[in-house]
Amino acid sequence: MGHYEETKNVRESLNMTSSEINLLHQAKLSEDLLNGKVLLFNKPLYWTSFDLVNKVKTLFKHRLNLKKIKVGHAGTLDPLASGLMIVCTGKETRQIEQYQMQPKEYHARIHLGATTPSFDLETDIDSRYAIEHIHQSLVEKTLTGFLGTQLQVPPDFSARFVDGTRAYKLARKGEKVELQAREITIYDISLTSFSLPEIEIKVTCSKGTYIRSLARDIGLSLHSGAYLSGLVRTAIGNFFLKDAMSIEDFERNFVFL
Repeated sequence: MGHYEETKNVRESLNMTSSEINLLHQAKLSEDLLNGKVLLFNKPLYWTSFDLVNKVKTLFKHRLNLKKIKVGHAGTLDPLASGLMIVCTGKETRQIEQYQMQPKEYHARIHLGATTPSFDLETDIDSRYAIEHIHQSLVEKTLTGFLGTQLQVPPDFSARFVDGTRAYKLARKGEKVELQAREITIYDISLTSFSLPEIEIKVTCSKGTYIRSLARDIGLSLHSGAYLSGLVRTAIGNFFLKDAMSIEDFERNFVFL
């Protein structure tokens, strides 16, 4: 039974007006949000993770008059990436670290034969490389070499701290950034499309993995260059993008969450 039919039945059985039913739903939703809910969103391209959380929190404040409610996300997505974000409210924010530790699945598009300082489309191409020697079987073989636990150097254009300052702020000023390699794990990686100069891959990895850095390292392993040209997060643990809602759906139907 859909929300419309359910609401209609409740209204008829209790002889309540639509406004009274909405107030009832809002009161129940406010209670649920404070007790804690897990909301799945499809983050739009070009939005920051903060943009999405702030939008959600603002709607709760304005439409439900919730002046004090905790809202947080379980895993950042870059502005040039879209896909699944887990947003927790109320007491459920205590579980954020648990959700962050879950394996994450991405579908990535990688442009071969060129590099950018940010390892993605945020910055312009700075070098070009040969790709004539690259064929599908070579890419497939190369990808298998990234399976398992390894050390990965984050991008200079990242939110890692360097002496108390975000690395990307230093990098955008042209200052030299030195980031320490971090241990990450690639649980699964496969080629899903091969059409030079671009390839597409599916990756399942641990917390802390930078797919931009993975793109860079794939380029190096192919004796060429590479940068990330598209990224969608499709899963976090047992949460999936197919079950997520858009911001537009959330605004229209949030009272029925």
